[in-house]
Amino acid sequence: MALKKIRVLGDPVLREKSVPVEKIDERIKSLVKDMMDSINSGYQPGVGLAAPQIGVPKRVIVVNYGDKVEPFINPRLKIEDRSQEQEEEGCLSVPHLRAEVKRYKKVRFTAQKLDGQEVEIEGEGIIARIFQHEIDHLDGLLFIDRVDRKTKRKLMLEYNQDEQQEG
Repeated sequence: MALKKIRVLGDPVLREKSVPVEKIDERIKSLVKDMMDSINSGYQPGVGLAAPQIGVPKRVIVVNYGDKVEPFINPRLKIEDRSQEQEEEGCLSVPHLRAEVKRYKKVRFTAQKLDGQEVEIEGEGIIARIFQHEIDHLDGLLFIDRVDRKTKRKLMLEYNQDEQQEG
């Protein structure tokens, strides 16, 4: 089992735009295994993990939904319904913080599986939210970038205070 350290706010890799996976080779399969081990460990439970969160700027995510954890390579979103809903989110890369974030209610998601097969998933509610959140990571965005300036300022102040207390 290869548990990887989760990168946190301030690490430059979280702000990079991830590059597409050109070939699903042993390195990508090993990356996915590390990601799945990390999310399944219970050490830092979450509903999704993007490769940049463990320091790898590749377009790879793993999503924990329903009763399974699945990897997706080069994911793409298509908004199915422009209506949005606001719900609380948190993130392994921004520990201890939570905020109300607006996301689209319904999305269509396409990606490759580890065997190279193209899949398409339609998701609503929490599934749509997870996919949007994880794909944001691939584009160098964090959930705190999706809130208004006043809320972001408050969150950053809170985060910096937590960091000083822990450091």
